[in-house]
Amino acid sequence: MPKSLCLLLVLFISSVTFAQSTITLKGKVIDETTKLPIESATVYLTAVNDSTIVDYTITNKTGNFNFKIKKSDKPVLLKVSYISYQDFKEDKIDLNSDKDFGTIGLKEAVNALNEVVIKSEIPPIRIKKDTLEFNASSFKVGADANVEALLKQLPGVEITPEGKITVNGKEVNNILVNGKPFFGKDGKVATQNLPAEIIDKVQVTDTKTKAEELSGEGSSSNEQTINLTIQEDKNKGLFGKVTAGSGSDKRYESSLLLNTFKGERKISVLASSNNINSIGFSMDEIFDNMGGGRNMSVYYNEDGGFGINNMSFGGRNGGITQSNMIGINYQDKWFKKMDQSSSYYFANTDTENLNRTNRINLLPDGTRFTNSTAFTKSGSNNHTASMDFEYQIDSTATIYFNPRFQKGKTTSRYSRAQITTDEDLNELNSSNTDDYSENDNSTFNGDANYSKKFKKNRGLSINLETEFKRRDNFLDTDSQTLFADTTPDDIRKQNQFETEKNDFVKLEVRYGEPLFDSIRLSLTSEVTHRVIKRKASTFDFNSVDNAYNDFNDEQSNQTLSKITTYFPSTGLLLGKNKTNGRINFGPEFIRFDAQSDYLGIRTNRNKNYVMPRVKGYISHRITKSKSIYSFYDYGVNLPEANQVLAFENLSNPLNTVIGNDNLKPTQKHQLYFSFNDYDYASRSGYYIYSGFNLSTDAIVSSTVFDDNFKSTTTYENVNLGYSSYLGINWSKSNKKEKRTFRYGMSIDFNYGFDQGLTNAVQFESRALSINPRVNATWSIDELVTIAPSYRYTFRTTDYENYVISNAQNFIHNGKLEITSYFPKKFVLGSDFGYTYNSNIADGFKKDFYLWNVSLGYNFFKDQFLAKVKVYDLLNQNLNNTRTITPTAIVDAENTVLKRYVMFSLTYKLEKFAGKKKGDGGIIIMD
Repeated sequence: MPKSLCLLLVLFISSVTFAQSTITLKGKVIDETTKLPIESATVYLTAVNDSTIVDYTITNKTGNFNFKIKKSDKPVLLKVSYISYQDFKEDKIDLNSDKDFGTIGLKEAVNALNEVVIKSEIPPIRIKKDTLEFNASSFKVGADANVEALLKQLPGVEITPEGKITVNGKEVNNILVNGKPFFGKDGKVATQNLPAEIIDKVQVTDTKTKAEELSGEGSSSNEQTINLTIQEDKNKGLFGKVTAGSGSDKRYESSLLLNTFKGERKISVLASSNNINSIGFSMDEIFDNMGGGRNMSVYYNEDGGFGINNMSFGGRNGGITQSNMIGINYQDKWFKKMDQSSSYYFANTDTENLNRTNRINLLPDGTRFTNSTAFTKSGSNNHTASMDFEYQIDSTATIYFNPRFQKGKTTSRYSRAQITTDEDLNELNSSNTDDYSENDNSTFNGDANYSKKFKKNRGLSINLETEFKRRDNFLDTDSQTLFADTTPDDIRKQNQFETEKNDFVKLEVRYGEPLFDSIRLSLTSEVTHRVIKRKASTFDFNSVDNAYNDFNDEQSNQTLSKITTYFPSTGLLLGKNKTNGRINFGPEFIRFDAQSDYLGIRTNRNKNYVMPRVKGYISHRITKSKSIYSFYDYGVNLPEANQVLAFENLSNPLNTVIGNDNLKPTQKHQLYFSFNDYDYASRSGYYIYSGFNLSTDAIVSSTVFDDNFKSTTTYENVNLGYSSYLGINWSKSNKKEKRTFRYGMSIDFNYGFDQGLTNAVQFESRALSINPRVNATWSIDELVTIAPSYRYTFRTTDYENYVISNAQNFIHNGKLEITSYFPKKFVLGSDFGYTYNSNIADGFKKDFYLWNVSLGYNFFKDQFLAKVKVYDLLNQNLNNTRTITPTAIVDAENTVLKRYVMFSLTYKLEKFAGKKKGDGGIIIMD
């Protein structure tokens, strides 16, 4: 028998067998009074014996539901739930044959606010007017799982390998806990630290600015906010865990999470210390703080690093970092009308990195080669504090204030040896540098809002944004730059002091006047003012005085720029049941003043511009689970002061920078469109997004090299540049009893056109990238999870009037995650990743494997968890990268974290309403 016929026969038998083992349940849900169909009502089955969720679906726009379920002898209950209606329940249904429930009428609840809902009867999902709500207890996760593991179980929720969360295709940019920020709005601290078992509901809404939230307007963004509500009985107690570990090669880790909740008052403390390139707050149930595990996968960021709350940490390409951190978050309600949330961070990091770089410089007349070796040792201390206050004056007026403060100091020791040759390997120049620097910086941000609602749907909103930055930098440099011909060598032994002040204020006043039922006139005045002042003072070493007291006026300068804009606009605000949008248009008045003091000469540049400005968006909800969104923005970007002031910047011995007084502002058009459709009945959905950005008079750098590869850089306008992108994503989830199978695929396209200058010769580049991805997850509740994924990236760039005509590369990324909770008390984790990069230079290994394994054992009433973990089991982790730019091909090698073994012990503390883990009774705390 032919193989193809055998395969068809097997598929036919399998399909028949599957059909015989399943039944179909269907019906229609209507309003009992109006007889109209109810869309997005939740229809679900629960087991009679323990009320666990067996399966669920959602009614479509005609009120119909239809889903298949595996035959079973165990009786179940059919329940139908919809917000503001009384629940419907049909007792003891046998799952032995198909069943048509006919028409089910729901009665409107007399007082929905006073409705008493039994916890076990809360449906797994509810779709409200502007909120998607999941019941966390309906989605099973492993023991000690964090919120991130819970989110991965929710239909329509995707988490990329880089950690980006999307819901039905919309990116989540804000995560709250009980409606308030938890260590800022970054979200990673909440999702990677809070245990899933304390979460009651996961609520998803469109992200709104504070002005939109207080005024009741629709969301102008296409992003989402997740609010995690904590179970009522867990909202009064103490919980947390502490982990300590010691490993080979002197590796160590430790972390602490402690939370005390009592009604509105919540206090959380986090602390960590490690030398394994970890942020320390991941608290993953499988790999704890280990990089390269669930929370730092084989898919690294472009720069190899990662960060949280504006604090950066080393990664695969950034050396090895030792970090110490502590943070506290405090939430409470004051005076019955004021909600507040505040947090404080302290972070200390020390990083060491050894770098080797080979650079091929692409010039119109040929290529040059630059090879360098550098060592960096840096340390930093950072303080970050933020507060959130919201005071409700009365039912019509609210004041909001959000101050944030950051202060940090970084010290760095940097040494480098470098040599540049021509195509025949003749030396053009060489340099040796030994630098020590200290950088002090501070930033204060403040957002304030006053919102007032008047009669007849009128409204006033006043918004104030401020940012004040200060930077003081000290540089002690000892460098020698030697040239092969008669060009004078550049020998420097000097101290340089740099200061920078960057202040920004924005005031926006918006008034809304109703024109029709769903259209309001929007009158807006927006004023911005930015002042940037930079000063560099350089002192050469005086061997006679043995001090740095010779002022170097050629390498000292001072610049000042002021930009003031005024944008009065008239607009229309649309707010219907399913559609909202806004368009504002008007003239933008811009005053640009720049000034430099150099070699006793003061240079001024003063320009006034009047440019049109248009911005707007439209959002339409076609059905409860299907919507479209689009926005357009047109405006100008002004050049920076150093780009337009025609003085020489000689700080780099190999590159002199001179501004261009004739630069024009860059005009930018941005257009975006998205469509998303997720069918909760079939638990499948897709979304499509696309965008186009067009720039005219774009500002680019123009660098000219001499025979010794010493360069002079200025700035020019080019005619045109644009970028476009298109992405499609599809996912589906199947759940049968305790088994869940989720799978999805996506593909992204990017195409761009750019113009640039090298040695004063203009070139053009056209770049295309394609990025398809597939992923799947198969799991049995509380037993095993298997999650394979694969991503392919292809890039090609065509050049015109350039030294090369084309450059292309491709990357393979594959990963297999396995988690097992069998046998009982044991937790096994295995993350195996493979990467192949054709871009890596010949002579370097183009592929590598990263395999991390973990084995944990719970004991003493599951309060303790002992664990052994191995990072990079195969000792294959690589530190080679290649970067291709329009002017160079750069191959780099950096210090990377290699294989180590870590032994750790975790203690878990839980005490809710006086009940400790393992206790049999409940004691109510005062």
